[in-house]
Amino acid sequence: MDEIMRFPELQLDFVESRVLGCVLEKQTTTPDYYPLTLKAIEAACNQSSNRYPVTKLTSEEVEDAVKRLRKKELLMQIHISGSRVPKYEHQLPEILDLTSPERAVLTVLLLRSIQTPGELKQRTERMHPFESVSQIEEILTGFIEYPYGPLVKELPVGSGRRVKTYGHLLGGEKGFEADTRFETEPESEDDEPTDLETRVIALEEKLARICEQLGIEEE
Repeated sequence: MDEIMRFPELQLDFVESRVLGCVLEKQTTTPDYYPLTLKAIEAACNQSSNRYPVTKLTSEEVEDAVKRLRKKELLMQIHISGSRVPKYEHQLPEILDLTSPERAVLTVLLLRSIQTPGELKQRTERMHPFESVSQIEEILTGFIEYPYGPLVKELPVGSGRRVKTYGHLLGGEKGFEADTRFETEPESEDDEPTDLETRVIALEEKLARICEQLGIEEE
């Protein structure tokens, strides 16, 4: 990981972290639909798989978070020829030059908050397959020892935790907090999307793309 600059004191809130994580994820998992429209970002934020907690953010909440991330220079609005609505892409490389494995780990931390290295290995599979948990731990150590300020914090064993867990620091200590409006029950171990869920997610993204091309507002 090459250091470009100190990550500014952005203090991302929960919704901003969710939006940024979704944009990072979709760039890798559905590149044909990237950059994303606001509608696609909303759908990504509220999908039931690969998220913790599951949310029901409104279009207004997502749009407001996008505006704040633009002011913080983490998202950029772009206009593509033939598209009737603007799209958005992340600007993280302007701040942190992350490798593909590093970006996958950070993305999952943004989407799911506190996790163990083993959970991160499982949940980064669609973005970057890791051969061992030790590879995840090496990346986490690099994030903790980032010379311009740690990007991740380790929570040691104790207080009900039997293994070490990690959370991102892009929002300070807020990176460990979920919005209390949403469910906080632990997910099951088998929380990866089923084939049907994957197809539904893909269809929702395809519908959003068709609607924006036709200039139609989705209901």
